[in-house]
Amino acid sequence: MKIEAGEEIFPLNHPFRISRGSRTEASVITVSVRDEQDTGRGEGVPIARYKQSVDSGLDQISAIANAVGLRRDKLAELMPAGAARNALDCALWDLQAKQSGKRAWELAGIQIVEEVETSFTISLDTPAKMAEAAAAAVALPILKLKLCGDDNDLARVGAVRAVTPDARLLIDANESWSPRHYRKTVPALKELGVELIEQPFPASADDVLETLDRPIPVCADESCHTTDDLPRLKNRYEAINIKLDKTGGLTEALQLYQRARENNFKILVGCMVCTSLSIAPARLLASNAEWVDLDGSLLLARDRDHGFPDRNGKLGLPAAELWG
Repeated sequence: MKIEAGEEIFPLNHPFRISRGSRTEASVITVSVRDEQDTGRGEGVPIARYKQSVDSGLDQISAIANAVGLRRDKLAELMPAGAARNALDCALWDLQAKQSGKRAWELAGIQIVEEVETSFTISLDTPAKMAEAAAAAVALPILKLKLCGDDNDLARVGAVRAVTPDARLLIDANESWSPRHYRKTVPALKELGVELIEQPFPASADDVLETLDRPIPVCADESCHTTDDLPRLKNRYEAINIKLDKTGGLTEALQLYQRARENNFKILVGCMVCTSLSIAPARLLASNAEWVDLDGSLLLARDRDHGFPDRNGKLGLPAAELWG
């Protein structure tokens, strides 16, 4: 088995802004795993918030590239959860699908639905500019708004709601709120029809959620990476965001999904800013999730060949030529 890995850069349609900063391109790690006949591919997106970079991810892959009998179920013993392991894990899934002549969801034993609705992200900006961006996406069924914990958060949501009265609204604070901001803002967000609040507080300080009313379900993102995180989240969150770049691939993500359901968590299936090669394996988890946020490739100026088409907020199944 031969493993190759490298960096690829994909420009975005518009700057992507959250509370921690902005970006204009997606830098991804692409992995290829080859046997004598077939090639499997996977993609990971290193995130500085998790102390990852393209270079550190490539170093992790290089360190185990010559391991004998490399298997998906052994990757967790060789690499930490994160973008590099995700890219390699998903490449091994893709290779197995090609070797077996089956689709990846068949191999995983998943009953997959033909089409799901995904949210579309509106980047952090002024209320007026976020309303303008939302108006341009008025045909889409679900919008996720990036907020930052300042005095304009409520105005941002109100401005978007005014131009998209029928859209389902989710918000994502990316760890930027204070308890005071939460108490002041959440009742009004409830009135505006917001149905999910994602990661309002820093992961290191989210125990405050145990003391707060939660009239809107709260979803753990930065606070939830793998199944090991679930026990401490039970009295703090109603939902978790499963991202393969956090779990270290589809293998652990499937386990996290199952364990979360056993513990009565609702599920958001999410992604980083990425290409359709990252979206494809995450799509396997989306059939029965309460929320789907797999718009990463829709934010790009160009995607990979055989990528997911833009169908007004609906995601079909990945093409076999793309993955799985």
